[in-house]
Amino acid sequence: MLPLRLTVLLLATLFLSTPSLAARCGGDFNTFVAGISADARAAGISPNVISSALGGVQQDMAVLNFDRRQRYTFNKSYEQDVSTRVGPGRINGGRARMQRHAALLSRIEQEFGVPPRFVVAIWGLETDFGKGDMGRLPVFRVLATLAHDCRRSELFQGELLAALKIVQRGDLRLGDMIGAYAGEIGQTQFLPSSYVKYGVDFDGDGHVDLRHSVPDVLASTANLLHTSGFKMGAPYDEGSANFEAMREWNRATIYRKTIAYFADQLVGR
Repeated sequence: MLPLRLTVLLLATLFLSTPSLAARCGGDFNTFVAGISADARAAGISPNVISSALGGVQQDMAVLNFDRRQRYTFNKSYEQDVSTRVGPGRINGGRARMQRHAALLSRIEQEFGVPPRFVVAIWGLETDFGKGDMGRLPVFRVLATLAHDCRRSELFQGELLAALKIVQRGDLRLGDMIGAYAGEIGQTQFLPSSYVKYGVDFDGDGHVDLRHSVPDVLASTANLLHTSGFKMGAPYDEGSANFEAMREWNRATIYRKTIAYFADQLVGR
């Protein structure tokens, strides 16, 4: 699953309203962490959160090597992708969850204008409806490593600050900040910046929990699509406005076509 995951918003403009990042990179890793910690304090992150998250953080060369090998494109055809990821078991699993969460999905559809089948399709493709692999790597170790690397340092410095903000808001405990090879978190694999920008507290507990709360997971996924311009009832085939709206979820054309195909299968189209 994870090698096929394309990082959401990888090339997007950073949204955080923080002081301009110094975009330091390379050199001594501990010196770099001290510098990004100062940036975090200037952005309003508490010293306790910074110390807990970044104190003693180590560079992870396996993450760095994976990132340098990774090409953010698919090496499969659309037909190959669909055949390996949208089989009868996953379709039946998606239909069962649409029934189980029918009332929740109806509320989400009314509020965000995104049909249940799209939300459930993304949920299934990302982590097999939350029962699959959400990643096993400490998010702060991953993001500190990628922020230190000079290829996309400013991007991942922004993601690191967003991850600190998630902890400061109380959305996730530090021990729950576990994710994938680019710091993606939760059942639909949000980057930290997307988590902060699109996350919705839909279960009303005062926190956005994209690891454990199905209402938060599904509503946040719908909110991302809605905010990106997805329109209820409009076409979503390749070249349509809705297909482009899904680009905010994932830039790969093949992946978006697979989402649309899976969504159709969930309702027997």
